[in-house]
Amino acid sequence: MPDPEGHPATEEMELRTVLNALADPLRYGVVSALLREAEGVERTCASFGLPVSKSTTTHHFRVLREAGLVRQVDRGNSRAAALRREDLDERFPGLLDLIRTNV
Repeated sequence: MPDPEGHPATEEMELRTVLNALADPLRYGVVSALLREAEGVERTCASFGLPVSKSTTTHHFRVLREAGLVRQVDRGNSRAAALRREDLDERFPGLLDLIRTNV
């Protein structure tokens, strides 16, 4: 069962849901950008400069969060996202390596 913020536990992550989230070019770009950051780096959702409305940005990050790709935390009046590298490597070994080589 996802936690109160909507993050699934590692064992609850489903490959189909993760791949569906990554199928969108904007969401794939967010994950790719987070892969280029040092492990544990958090970025605000606005820092990605997605060319969509604020509500659509919120939707994209909800999809990423619910798939288990990112962990979001509240930072005052914004939210920050960090890639769930360790969880993803445990659940889907090699997935992040594939994304990294196709950036």
